[in-house]
Formats: sequence, structure tokens, C-alpha cells
Amino acid sequence: MRTRTLGNDTVGHIEVGAIGLGLMTFDQSGTQPRQQLADTVRAALDAGVTFFDTADAYGPGDEKGADAQGANELLIASLLDELGVRDEVFLATKGGHVRTEGGGWDLDSRPEHLHAAVDASLERLGVQSIDLWQHHRPDPDVPYDEVIGTIGDIVATGKVRTVGLSNADESQIRAAHRALGAHLVSVQNQFSPAFRSSRGEIDVCAELGLAFLPWSPLGGLGSAKDLAQDHAAFARIAEERGVSAQQVALAWELAQSPVVIPIPGAKRPSSIQDSALAADLDLTAEEIAALDAD
Repeated sequence: MRTRTLGNDTVGHIEVGAIGLGLMTFDQSGTQPRQQLADTVRAALDAGVTFFDTADAYGPGDEKGADAQGANELLIASLLDELGVRDEVFLATKGGHVRTEGGGWDLDSRPEHLHAAVDASLERLGVQSIDLWQHHRPDPDVPYDEVIGTIGDIVATGKVRTVGLSNADESQIRAAHRALGAHLVSVQNQFSPAFRSSRGEIDVCAELGLAFLPWSPLGGLGSAKDLAQDHAAFARIAEERGVSAQQVALAWELAQSPVVIPIPGAKRPSSIQDSALAADLDLTAEEIAALDAD
């Protein structure tokens, strides 16, 4: 697979596959056999996918509620160890979201919580330093400047190799970049054919030399009927190219900027294998223009 770069001269230039793997949907609560998930990890690596993204708040979205905190990190760490592929993966996680009783979500960006979240993720992932630790989402109860300061304090501990932001706007990205400098390497925001309001954040990342990691990059690509109605250009180009509409969507996102590294979710080998093929799908200028306008 073609690669793209995270990092810089200060923290090192980190080459990862141009398509990553979002792990939010990985779940052993009953619908996904463990072997299926292990096979998905193996298929991803075999296809050249090396950037894996989890979070401390990812876990079953059911009545387990707060017990879901950390479940996804524990699961992926055990799968990587089981397969013996730790060294093949650049593993990112996040902190700042918390799970509540009944499977809900809440925010906590207090300094004491974020420091504790890093320590807990280190233990669950079984590492001495986290490859990429990301602040999950702005907390209306904590000023963002204070959050940036806390991220800087976390960097100073040496417990994280690099840091990133998630769900941040343009002004927040610029403020964090001014304060954190080269240790800030990425921004993870929603971006897809159906959700394009983060286009400005992509431009800021390109300007500042930060990777942009679209989450839910295949959002809006539902049934064939929905696709034909809502995103006809994606459906048409996919048919003309003999590929899936998902591949076209990811290739279009890659074409937005060299800093873009989409992280589609997958819980079956066939899903990540299909997504990975988008890294080698070169769209023409005419196709990109049609998709931009769709």
C-alpha cells in the first residue's frame, strides 16, 4: 500500500498506510466472534493497513454502561499480542470521553482526568509509551486553552510519543499548534461524502503540516438506493471503474490533500480489504470535480 506521513523532524517522520483502521465497532459482546476480529486485524496488516485507531471510551453500547470504558483498548491489545503483530502497528487512542450507566457518553477534560486516562490507557494497551494520544472532544465545562495546557503537560511526562486533537475547529487547531509545536501531529474530525463541513480543517492541517484523519469516512454510503439518490456521482464512477462506492469515497478523500489518512471502520476481513484498495485508486481531475460537486 502507498503510505502517508505522520510527524516531523522533531518527533520523527512516521510512515503509515494511506488507509487506516477505525476500531470503534470492534466488540466481543456477542455479534462478533473473536476469530473474526483477529482475521480482520490480520487482513488489514496483509493489505498494508498499519494505522489503528481506538479510544478509551470505545466499548459495548448497551446496558454495560460504564463497564464499557477501556473495553476496546483491552480487546485490540489482546488481539495484537495473540497475533504477534505489535511491531507492525502504529496504535492511536484517545481520552476525554467517559461512558455512563446505560451505555451513554459524557465528557471530562479536567486535568486530573486526562492524566489518569493516559495512565489507564498505558496499562490497558500494555505499552510504556502511546504512539498517538488524542484529546477526544472539546468539553464545554473546561476552557480549551486549559485542555491544551494539559496536553502539553502530558507530553512532558514522556508517556506519549505524539499527540493529536479530535473534533477540533480551525481556531482550536491553530491554538494547539502554537502551544504544542511539533508534538502535535494530527487532527481527527468527521469527513465523508455526506459530511463535508471539516473541509476547512483539512486546509489548516495541510498548512501546518498535520495529518488529517477522517472518522466515519464512509458515512452516508448506505443502500444502493440511497447511494443512487444522494450520491449519484459516487455510484456512477464506482460502476464505471468496476470498484465499490466505498473505494471511490476513500479515494476521493485521499485526493483532497496529501495529509489525509482515512480510518474506515471494519469488523470483517472483506470490509478492510475492500477499503484498502482505495489507496491505489487514482481518480482523474474530472472525476474528483464531479465528486466534489455531488
